[in-house]
Amino acid sequence: MTGGDRRTRAVAAARAVAAAHGVRTEEARVLQDGINVVVHLAPAPVVARVATLTTLLRPDVARHLGREVAVAGALAGAGAPVVPPSDLLPPGPHEHEGAALSFWTHVTVLPQAPTPRDVAAALADLQGWLAGVPPVGDPLDTPLDDLAHFVRHGVRWGADPVQLDRLGAQVDRLRPRLAGAVTQLHGDAHPGNLLATPRGWLWTDLEDACPGPIAWDLACLRSTSRLDGRAALDALPGAPSDAELAPWWELRRLHAAAWSMVAASGHPRLRPAAVERLAAALAPVRPRGRG
Repeated sequence: MTGGDRRTRAVAAARAVAAAHGVRTEEARVLQDGINVVVHLAPAPVVARVATLTTLLRPDVARHLGREVAVAGALAGAGAPVVPPSDLLPPGPHEHEGAALSFWTHVTVLPQAPTPRDVAAALADLQGWLAGVPPVGDPLDTPLDDLAHFVRHGVRWGADPVQLDRLGAQVDRLRPRLAGAVTQLHGDAHPGNLLATPRGWLWTDLEDACPGPIAWDLACLRSTSRLDGRAALDALPGAPSDAELAPWWELRRLHAAAWSMVAASGHPRLRPAAVERLAAALAPVRPRGRG
C-alpha cells in the first residue's frame, strides 16, 4: 500500500466511525503519517489515531489501543496533564473495515519545544499521577512482546536473519537485569510526546503504556535525540547514572531500532537511517555522560 492509499484509508475509517456517532468531519485533515495516521476531524475538536504500520509489529493492536485509552482516561479523570480521550464519542478502540482506531480530544499545540528541565519536571509530575493508576499487563510486556514479534518476522522488513538471532539473544541476556519495583509507566516518555498547549505541558501517545520499573521511562528520556537526555535526567532527584540505567537503555535502543525498520517499510526514505540504527543497537552500549 502506498503512503497516499494508507492516508486515504485512515481518513475514511476515522470519518466513517465518527459519522456513525453524529460527529461532523468534512474538514478532516491528516496531522501526521508515521507509524499511525493521526487525523484532526475538523470542525469537531476530535483527533483520530488510526493504526496503520503499527499492525505489522502488533497484530493485536486493539489491545494496545484499549490499554492506552484506559490509562489516559484514568489519568485525565484524576486531573493529570495528559491529552484526554474524546468525550464527543466513545474513544474506542473501534474497528472499521480492518482498521483499528481511537479518538482523542483535540488540543492546540504551541510552537514551543521543551527544555531538559521542562521534560524532567513534567515526567516527575506524571510519575506521581501514574503511581495512582493500577498497572495493566505484565512488566515491560510492550517492548518485550514487540521485540519477540520482530525477531520472528523482522526479515519481512529487511532485517538480516543473523541480526535477528543476535537481537533475540541480547533480549534474553537482558531480561534478568530488568527487575525492579513495578508501577504503571507512560512507556514512551520522550520529549516528542510532550506537547506545549495553552493549558501547559501535556503528555500524549500512551500507546506503549505498560507496567515496569520507572527505569524504563527514564531510559526512554535518556536515549532521546531531541535534546540532551542526560541533562534531563540530571534534573530529576536521585537520577540513575548511565551505568545503572544500562540494561533499560539497551532495551530501549533495540525497541526503537525495531520500530525504525517497521516505519521504513512504509516510508522508504527512512530505510538507510533505520538500517544504521539497528546495527548500532546491536553494538555494545557505551554509556556516556555521568556514569
